[in-house]
Amino acid sequence: MDEALGKHWILLRGLARESAHWGDFVPLLQDAFPASRISLIDLLGTGCYYRKASPCSIRAIVESVRGDALAKGWLEKPVSILGLSLGAMVAWEWLSRHPEDIAGEVLMNTSFADLSPFYMRLRRQSYRDFAELAMTRDIFRRESRIVRLVSNRKDRYEATIEEWSRIQKARPISTKNALRQIVAAATYKPSHSKPQQPVLLLNGQGDRLVSPVCSEAIHKKWRIELRAHPWAGHDLTLDDGGWVATQIQDWVFQRTSCIDREPEQL
Repeated sequence: MDEALGKHWILLRGLARESAHWGDFVPLLQDAFPASRISLIDLLGTGCYYRKASPCSIRAIVESVRGDALAKGWLEKPVSILGLSLGAMVAWEWLSRHPEDIAGEVLMNTSFADLSPFYMRLRRQSYRDFAELAMTRDIFRRESRIVRLVSNRKDRYEATIEEWSRIQKARPISTKNALRQIVAAATYKPSHSKPQQPVLLLNGQGDRLVSPVCSEAIHKKWRIELRAHPWAGHDLTLDDGGWVATQIQDWVFQRTSCIDREPEQL
């Protein structure tokens, strides 16, 4: 399905985040793939579905997301999935359960329960932040702590905190739904079969939420290509969306160039 790779992107966000949190990355990806379609899907419990209950398993989240894509007519041809963190787990499970839907995937800063210990999947230094987040009711203070946990771009903190606070006020994710998503992520164990479709792993070496070694564990188990950003944090597209778009563009070009090349004349 390499010929369909990169023609239609579906983007899946991570824990307690929604499509609006992609921010300026969407136009960057569109610039990298000007002829491609880019679609955003919110997980249940977030974004336009913030009033609905989030499933407690990745498998159930996949079926809800896939049903959404089917209803919108997006799966008539294989799509490419870009997933961040929890969204990457959903992407992997989708590929495992419905491989005919997908041409390829890019997974960012993700982890699997059976490959990495819990203290790597959620780094010890973030435990205090999570405890304080659970006790904080003030939206601005909570979003401020989240931004400082997932991003290393201090020069963008103020603007990002203001924007994310507006998103949370407009479509607040409940504590109950956030906990449901945490349970889904914490208990997710994927199929051990290597996918036939191409997969690219991206991670940030400055990730303070999920250890970069979690992506390395996936890379080692399935021999999947891994490209690492030297300083970006957990929200890779927030910290350096241009780098992400360039890596994806280069990867897709490498995968499809041999298909597009005309046969040599004998």
